Amino acid sequence: MPLHPSVKSLEEMARSDGFVDKLRGWLSKSYRWVRGEKYRRVVKVQAMILSAIREFLNKRGFVEVLPPIIGPATDPGIRGARQVSFDFYGHRYKVMSSAILYKQMMATALGKIYFISPNVRLEPLDSVYTGRHLVEFFQVDVEVARASYLDAMKLAEELLSYVIRRVREEHPEVPEYFGRELRVPTPPFRKYDYKLIVEFLSKQGYRVRYGEEIPWNAEQALSAMHEEPFFIYDYPRGSRGFYDREDPERPGILRDFDLLYPEGFGEAASGAEREYEYEKVMKRMLEAGERLEDYGWYIEMLKEGIEPSAGFGIGVERLTRYVLGLRAVWEARPYPKVAGIVSP
Repeated sequence: MPLHPSVKSLEEMARSDGFVDKLRGWLSKSYRWVRGEKYRRVVKVQAMILSAIREFLNKRGFVEVLPPIIGPATDPGIRGARQVSFDFYGHRYKVMSSAILYKQMMATALGKIYFISPNVRLEPLDSVYTGRHLVEFFQVDVEVARASYLDAMKLAEELLSYVIRRVREEHPEVPEYFGRELRVPTPPFRKYDYKLIVEFLSKQGYRVRYGEEIPWNAEQALSAMHEEPFFIYDYPRGSRGFYDREDPERPGILRDFDLLYPEGFGEAASGAEREYEYEKVMKRMLEAGERLEDYGWYIEMLKEGIEPSAGFGIGVERLTRYVLGLRAVWEARPYPKVAGIVSP
């Protein structure tokens, strides 16, 4: 299946001379272009997407919890991006890059929870060419106590299908106005073992190494080979953060997954079962070279005991981009922050 026309258009733009300068000029005037008809419609559809997500999760007994914005520690597994640190009354705090540790806290307290979380990640400068990365973005973070990663995958595919169905119902103008023929995907989605995907992509000529994240260009190509969303699961230990659970019966394999959109849009969601046993988490943290002093409250919580859980996070801007067939995630946000570009 070829790339969606908007994804192909972005690739062609990114290869053109002066792309970053043009983008800088466009983003610097976001207060103007958000008044246009297209972006008013984008924001309204995005609001409906968020409403549909809440509908789906609330009906299934989930509790929405206010997310943390800052804390002494945040998600270290952010694919080459850097965290934002600052002085908090003499202590080093961080702006959340993901609230995953806090999800574990609240799943133990309430069982089934979700955040709609703002996240900040200082992405590498070359991320500007992918159309998939923002420095500031929102994510729907879902966590379920005593669930497996298979349960989390099922929940993610049902959520995505529900949202797209609701957009079709509430915004029948999307095909005509955005030129986007929205198909409601049918669960269960196809699932691929990570090892097999690495072997396949290597044969296709992509530089993919076992034990590492799949590069975005290879991920995009794989995405373009599909007409419906799909999963990649069972990443190896070392490729993800210390909090993704290692399979007790398959040492070296994590019980985790990525959900990818078709048509070249790439990653939609990432999720896993969580390590929850104190000794195992400590071992993984030390192996990863984490500063244990940053995780004081988290380590104390693990000592006292928490429930096993599983969950995922799905980016709101990426979902909006996919639903409407937009060129890039910065078109799915009224005041986008892109790596290396100063904007409102």
